[in-house]
Amino acid sequence: MTKVTVLVAVYNASDYLALCLDSLLRQTLRDIQVVCVDDCSSDNSLAILQDYAQRDERIEVISLDENHGQAYARNQALLTAKGQYVCFLDADDWFGDDALSKAVATFEQSDDMDAVLFDVAMDYEDHTDHYRMPSFETLTGEEAFRLSLTWQIHGIYMVRTDIHQRFPYDTSCRLYSDDNTTRLHYLNARRVGCCAGVYHYRQHAASATHAVSVRRFDYLRANESMRQMLIEQQVKRDILMLYENHRWQNLIGVYMFYFVHGSELTSEDRKWGLSEICRVWNNIDRTLLDPKAVSKFGYRVMPTWWLFRVQEFAYFSLRGLLGKNY
Repeated sequence: MTKVTVLVAVYNASDYLALCLDSLLRQTLRDIQVVCVDDCSSDNSLAILQDYAQRDERIEVISLDENHGQAYARNQALLTAKGQYVCFLDADDWFGDDALSKAVATFEQSDDMDAVLFDVAMDYEDHTDHYRMPSFETLTGEEAFRLSLTWQIHGIYMVRTDIHQRFPYDTSCRLYSDDNTTRLHYLNARRVGCCAGVYHYRQHAASATHAVSVRRFDYLRANESMRQMLIEQQVKRDILMLYENHRWQNLIGVYMFYFVHGSELTSEDRKWGLSEICRVWNNIDRTLLDPKAVSKFGYRVMPTWWLFRVQEFAYFSLRGLLGKNY
């Protein structure tokens, strides 16, 4: 059995692919399968992938006829995974030479290790920062799930293939829903560890998740998808409570986006975005919300949608007058 399968979703990444793929071919762990899925690129990404596949039989290429998004592309790669463990590498990122071997070594320290986080280096044009996490050797799956909600731990890791195949990437949204998969993997892991293997995460000046776009409202739907999966898994009530409070916080955050950037959207997109916020405001399970979490002005549960909007207008207007960053 192959030791590690690496999933590489590719879309118009010709400027970065050589660095990405070369980092995989340099791995000190040789027993790897690299499955690259070209998501209907319009540049020469596919030709680059095919050239590398001819040079090294460990690289496999899948070409999609339509663009479906990163989560779908990764799932197509996952279907062919032969490795004992699985991880992803984005097409514009790269691994340190010993990253995969260090992750595998951490798995082999304990029979119940189900996921291992990499050391993430966030590479900007002029400097590199490392993602800072609380110091730990191992966490329970539930501890990792809880910490991931506030990103005290990141979502770049290697996981046992059977867990990943049970929980493939959530394709409910083009953006944001891949976070759900990470959290389900953590929640269903017996132990979660970390290693010193470095994942180099290229930081772009403008990323899709931070752009002013109507797609920002998809965050709410991604959260709904996660809630439904937790219900289907019949998780404990305290996990549902934790996540519903997380949803409530995110709802306020998306309203802040609407308040600050709504004028930059088309009138149609602005109307649709507000309707999404209203719809989610209505389906929040208020019986699960922590009274302390909703006691703060701006986060209070109001009896009507219009009172909620008045509260948010006042809250974010006041923040603006006080010069607080949004």
